[in-house]
Amino acid sequence: MDMAHIDSRAFALEIARLTHDYRSENVVVLDLRERCSFTDFLVICSGTSDRQIRSVADGVIEYGKRFGERPYGLSGHENARWVVLDFIDVVVHIFSASHRSYYDLELLWGDAPRLEWARSETA
Repeated sequence: MDMAHIDSRAFALEIARLTHDYRSENVVVLDLRERCSFTDFLVICSGTSDRQIRSVADGVIEYGKRFGERPYGLSGHENARWVVLDFIDVVVHIFSASHRSYYDLELLWGDAPRLEWARSETA
């Protein structure tokens, strides 16, 4: 099956929507295109349990497969306190609340623009 390619911005926004659909909390998309060389977008969210964090990660991986995207790096799936999925142009961080607070990536990338990802009421 040949699936259309998706650009990195659209991919990041759809991942944010997907993580929200999986009941992740505080979903943020940061645009890093003008700020770093290793990725274009960060998607950051919090899970409520190790089971839910793994479920979100698995859902993101499955979603990526639809567009021929697979993570080149996957870390943290075993303990599910901080799962990182590296799709090169989009890096997804799924945190437990305590790990997110401790590492505070939003503060680290505080000057990066945040993108609106929520679906419109009519979508």
